[in-house]
Amino acid sequence: IEGCENPKSLTILIRGGTQRIVDEAERSIKDAINVVKDVIVEGKIVAGGGSPEIETALKLRDFAKTLPGKEQLAVEKFAEALEIVPSQLAENAGMDPIETIVTLSAKHKEGNTWYGVNVVEGKLDDMMKLNVLDPLLVKKQTIKSAMEAASMILKIDDIIAASKLEEKGGGKKKEEETGESED
Repeated sequence: IEGCENPKSLTILIRGGTQRIVDEAERSIKDAINVVKDVIVEGKIVAGGGSPEIETALKLRDFAKTLPGKEQLAVEKFAEALEIVPSQLAENAGMDPIETIVTLSAKHKEGNTWYGVNVVEGKLDDMMKLNVLDPLLVKKQTIKSAMEAASMILKIDDIIAASKLEEKGGGKKKEEETGESED
């Protein structure tokens, strides 16, 4: 899109050989526009390839060591959950996920904080040098959504546990419900 002086809106005309090609092009353009919007809204980016997740997981594990009992376990599990991102990227790239997490953790401990999973070449690499970047807003929203989902699941467990208690307690007898005796 060139030569538009202060446009209030733009129309992008998409053409293709089949409707499927047009639909895919439309989806790709919308994705690209949303990425630009996210970068503009937050104004910040981070390295991709799972590098922020592994770095955060390492920092959380260090922090967990300062906590007592169950709090320590909760922080450890949160760190473990963050490692799913680079682990899944590694698996998708045909790499060994466990070996990847171990090696990636070692790289980050050595100070290589931008190292992540290069899915194109199937190896670990400096994501900043490769310009593999993610909008910070997307990372923050992903973590927030995951925490909200986990909280909802914990609440659902409480509801399930409470309903099981009611069934065991003083529920109606079969005779009262159907008018039939169990004899």
